[in-house]
Amino acid sequence: ILLILGFLSTLAVIALIAVAVTQNKPLPKNIKYGIVLDAGSSHTNLYVYEWPAEKENDTGVVKQVEVCKVEGPGISGYSHATEKAGPSLAQCLQQAKEVIPSKQHKETPVYLGATAGMRLLRLENESAADKVLSSVEKTLRLAPFSFQGARIITGQEEGAYGWITINYLLGNFKQVSGWKKFLNPLKSISETSGALDLGGASTQITFVSKELSSESPENQLYFRLYGKDYQVYTHSFLCYGKDQALQQKLARDLQAIDFYFQTMESSSLLDPCFHEGYQRTINISDFFKNPCTSDKKKQLPFSQLDIKGVGNYQKCRENIQKLFNKTNCPYSSCSFNGIYLPPLQGDFGAFSAFYFVMNFLNLTSESKPFPLGTATNIIDNFCARPWQEVKTVYHHVKEKYLSEYCFSGAYILSLLENGYEFTEENWQRIHFLGKIGSSDAGWTLGYMLNLTNMIPAEEPAVPPLSHGSYVGLMVLCSLVLVSVLLFAWLLFHKPKCLQKGIV
Repeated sequence: ILLILGFLSTLAVIALIAVAVTQNKPLPKNIKYGIVLDAGSSHTNLYVYEWPAEKENDTGVVKQVEVCKVEGPGISGYSHATEKAGPSLAQCLQQAKEVIPSKQHKETPVYLGATAGMRLLRLENESAADKVLSSVEKTLRLAPFSFQGARIITGQEEGAYGWITINYLLGNFKQVSGWKKFLNPLKSISETSGALDLGGASTQITFVSKELSSESPENQLYFRLYGKDYQVYTHSFLCYGKDQALQQKLARDLQAIDFYFQTMESSSLLDPCFHEGYQRTINISDFFKNPCTSDKKKQLPFSQLDIKGVGNYQKCRENIQKLFNKTNCPYSSCSFNGIYLPPLQGDFGAFSAFYFVMNFLNLTSESKPFPLGTATNIIDNFCARPWQEVKTVYHHVKEKYLSEYCFSGAYILSLLENGYEFTEENWQRIHFLGKIGSSDAGWTLGYMLNLTNMIPAEEPAVPPLSHGSYVGLMVLCSLVLVSVLLFAWLLFHKPKCLQKGIV
């Protein structure tokens, strides 16, 4: 009998171990994918995101797995050949097909959001803008993915999605749930970070302000994310992206062209925002077609303008600061051009062109941000370098970008310091971000999260214990209960074998 009982016990232990191993064997990964195309003013990027399907309503699980830069200009650059806008995306769509398993192509959503470049094209030529979007939509519908729309997003949306992206990636929306709340009851949700976005045609500022008033309701957004309410200030400045800001500055310079005629050739303009020795020619007829410069149109006796660099940072800053009208403020406080701006609050993540320009200038230290004075000196010294020297040292950088880093650096400092009123004291609260983890900082992730409702308004209900902990505790409690009952039965009934032993 003892042998049989021992054999059965051994079988029972083996069975328990086998069940436990089988139960806890890692399940095959069930991954979902999403695609977002960022159709900017100067170029288009395609992003592929992935997340575990079983955690679709959790936070902090979406990650970027692929980015593809579309060759050629942004889709707004195809206004004269609209039928080519869609096919320009084909190569990156092919790359996405290779990254995402073929069996999941049909269920993978694809979105395209066009930003300030298309906003300007719509103002300039609405028919051309519609044809560009139609061409893009045709190409995306032919792809094997689930087409969810191609549209021009507003500046306010762009700012809001950028704010959602960086705070999502930084984990600022996560709530402490269940039994963990009792371990650290004093820890509350992390403070959110503001978002500073700079593109080619527009710039956005978005942040939570405790002192937000009702003066300018059009600049306010309300979010409820994970059971917490957020009141967010946001504004987008069209024509104040770095490319269009340069166009605006040149248009202002052309207003004073008579002054230059007194001392130089009729078609030349000395520009302090370009390196000494640099030259560029622009066509006057094309220059004033832009909605950002059309209001400054002036009849000139020449068709082309030769720009000659001088490389003087201080004069460049003086010219740039004229772009920011600070004379009229109908509110308690303003940024520029009479736009309401509440007091700046908290840390800010500055991304897109803010990061690309400052990273080129070696001003994106992650450990400790550079002081404002240091940033000013570095850009000043860079602008003073002769063009030939700069071109030799940075021969691997495209000339178009390289020639404009002096202006772009000076413009960024002017925008942040003169436009948004950042000072020496709070300058170091700006963090220039290229990536957060494996994902690019930008508006695209926030756009997808919003459209797929992947950040719930209320905190998901989470049981206080995991399934494994629950089962383990139930088994342990059951064993303790059985042991107590058995001991009680033995104590009160005293079987004969025990009685003999006691005697």
